[in-house]
Amino acid sequence: MAEEGTPTTVEELDGEQPIEAGEPEGVDQEALERRSAALSEVFKFGEPVLRSAASPVTEFDDDLTAEAGRMIGLMRDAIGVGLAATQLGTLRRMLVFHVGSEAEPTVLVNPEIEWRSEDLAMAEEGCLSLPGVIVDVERPLHVRARGVDVHGEPFSLEASGLEARVIQHEVDHLDGVLMIDRTERDQRKGALKALREGGTYAPEADEDDEESESGHNPQSSEG
Repeated sequence: MAEEGTPTTVEELDGEQPIEAGEPEGVDQEALERRSAALSEVFKFGEPVLRSAASPVTEFDDDLTAEAGRMIGLMRDAIGVGLAATQLGTLRRMLVFHVGSEAEPTVLVNPEIEWRSEDLAMAEEGCLSLPGVIVDVERPLHVRARGVDVHGEPFSLEASGLEARVIQHEVDHLDGVLMIDRTERDQRKGALKALREGGTYAPEADEDDEESESGHNPQSSEG
């Protein structure tokens, strides 16, 4: 993360925020059942694999392609915006993400963030592996990432706003880092207490935050 920069408020980010707020609103029963089934396959806080660094992918075969497809399907069914292989118990460096209902899912194998902007943004984050927990995380507003696709072909991408945040969140997963490691101490304590007790946690919102909540999308979660 850049050491210096200009913080950007939540209101200046894309309207869609990567937060989790229990069962999404406006979703039919069939979709909720698919979501529950998908979430049952995601490793939750406390599993050692979530604190382990993934190894680079060296074999690009049909199994890798199938696993990428499975990850995309689970991400969609879970109504998430990103998912890392470690969240499914696989210690290999692969992530998937899609931001926005019209966006095509992207598979990034052996990802590296090669540049982060000095401009920073503070926003709420949720995680499929930390159900019921939301914390504020400050991250660079723009990033450039590189990696390869499922066939081993190299490519790079530049991302901003929510997309940049999701990529950073998922790369963190591959390094054994969770969003609660990047929030302030009081929020981390509150989140850990909720996770231990099976409760929920979200930072208290001030009046300005409450006025901007209409821009949040509680139906999406990062991996």
